[in-house]
Amino acid sequence: QIAKILGLRAIGIAGGSEKCRYVKEELQFDDCLDYKSGNLDDKLSVACPDGIDLYFENVGGDVTKAVAPQLNQGARVPICGYISNYNDEDITKAETPFHILKQLEHVPEHRFFVVYEWQDRYDEATRQLGEWIKEGHLKYRESVGEGLENAPELFRGLLRGKNFGKQLVKIAEEEI
Repeated sequence: QIAKILGLRAIGIAGGSEKCRYVKEELQFDDCLDYKSGNLDDKLSVACPDGIDLYFENVGGDVTKAVAPQLNQGARVPICGYISNYNDEDITKAETPFHILKQLEHVPEHRFFVVYEWQDRYDEATRQLGEWIKEGHLKYRESVGEGLENAPELFRGLLRGKNFGKQLVKIAEEEI
């Protein structure tokens, strides 16, 4: 969404037609590709005929394998996670985005990041993001589950893509 706010062309990748419709119609992305319906490589070629300059990585696996060969020379890939591997029995043996990207002829600039790196800019980010939300430029959806006792199952559902937007767990009616 920030890419669109900044005037860039943005292509989303989501699981299922309902999520893709939301990304295109509500979030106003230029396109959204359903990775669950197959042929992601071909869909990316059509949606990104000039290649990809910036890929925000948080999935890994087959999605990264489809995106990687279409990254332009000089592309950047901030890596925030790779949820497709989180259920692996031994994640130390997982093929991560780092492995996939390092195999490319033109290795894109890429690195893992966490928000704690940017603590000195939290106030600035909070102000800007809040402004965009108030203006209706930045939107979000939440899936809210009830009860702390349901948190493990809700987390498993998150890993399987059953949520729509951020997965929250409501643990009480009143402030604690």
